[in-house]
Amino acid sequence: MQPYQLSIVDAARQIADGQLSPVELTRSVLERAQQQEARLSAYVTLAADQAMAAARQAEQEIRGGGYRGVLHGIPYTLKDLIDAAGLPTTASSRVRQHHRAETDSAVAAQLRRAGMILTGKTHTHEFAFGLTTPQTNNPWAPERSPGGSSGGSAAAVAYGGALAALGTDTGGSIRVPAALCGLVGLKPTYGLVSRQGVVPLSDSLDHVGPITRTVADAAAMLDAIASARPAPAGGYRQGLDQGLEGLRIGVPGNYFCDHIAPDIQTGFQDQLAELAAAGAELVAVEIPLADLILPIQWGLVAPEAAAHHRDSLRSVPQLYGDEVRTLLEACVLVPESDHTKAQRARAALQAAWRRMFADIDLLLAPTVPHTAPLHGQHGFTWPDGTEESVVSAYIRLSTPANVLGLPALTVPVGLDRAGLPFGVQFIGRPYHDATVLRAGQVLESRCQVRFDQVRR
Repeated sequence: MQPYQLSIVDAARQIADGQLSPVELTRSVLERAQQQEARLSAYVTLAADQAMAAARQAEQEIRGGGYRGVLHGIPYTLKDLIDAAGLPTTASSRVRQHHRAETDSAVAAQLRRAGMILTGKTHTHEFAFGLTTPQTNNPWAPERSPGGSSGGSAAAVAYGGALAALGTDTGGSIRVPAALCGLVGLKPTYGLVSRQGVVPLSDSLDHVGPITRTVADAAAMLDAIASARPAPAGGYRQGLDQGLEGLRIGVPGNYFCDHIAPDIQTGFQDQLAELAAAGAELVAVEIPLADLILPIQWGLVAPEAAAHHRDSLRSVPQLYGDEVRTLLEACVLVPESDHTKAQRARAALQAAWRRMFADIDLLLAPTVPHTAPLHGQHGFTWPDGTEESVVSAYIRLSTPANVLGLPALTVPVGLDRAGLPFGVQFIGRPYHDATVLRAGQVLESRCQVRFDQVRR
């Protein structure tokens, strides 16, 4: 196995034991990126010189007895919405083509203090307003999308151009590309991770979180970046091995089960059996007020996105891509009263979900209804003949956790008949991120699904 193929935890173990140096690891990752970028285009900016300088510094610190912990000397990348001092933050848009960050975002500063090595900035769907990231190819099948909007981040981790990444998630933008690229993706509880220094799309829906190869890696990243509340005793990695005994896992009978590809539906049923065998209690639930979820999402995101982009749309509309400009122009037309109505409806939805969660600890659902689409594909046709756009299909299953601010973790669990990956997601109560990670660890260990072939 090459160093770029390692998980964070495995690489950290070798670094701590002196078997691997941060310089060797970072060089392996950068060489892999240089080999794969022409084919996959995950990076906006590959900061090779800066990364190697940081790797040499980390190596000196560790040799001198200054080892900071599991993230020290580990190469990672940032979605190009997240500021890192001295690097551009373009949001993959010509609107910000001349921007350069003067200071670190809160999360970049936290990871710098933990000793992580930033390899560069990765592509996003323009301003994170989409779920396909058209600039980037899926490492599993380059003719297909990696998902979005954190598609560059997921592609880089999947092919070995970083051991981990930070992305953002407004309606599924961490979990969708993670699932489509065979990775773990965590959207933490709303507000748990700071968004200071992150280009916004929708203030009430935006989240920052990790995309990694394993659940333990995601927990290690969360230990470094969670700041709104004290971490559980021992940190988020500490409780990963507690198992599922005593946990009640909700199995939805509606909403999440509608219009799902047959292979994913079969995989979902298989995971339910695995969870039951691991000692979880499965509880049938009905998703309350399901018909409100997508209208609330649009009622929140449209006015909030319009507020952030109104001035640029007036002054430099030609610098936006056609797709995102059209979306934002539609957002500008949404009356502010719709935002107020959406907030009231969200309060009712949150109350209904609290009642549902009184009987369960976690909800299990498919992360995506279909594996990665072809570039330029506009929609899916479901077995009953219903047609649905690609964006609508992906946002449908992922956005409930954003609207409700709940922690959600996707774990890779299988491949469809075409050999493309998919995942399932655990959704938990607010600030029960540790429980979500604990369940994900169990499923990961029981599935024994490993996707290393894409990083060969």
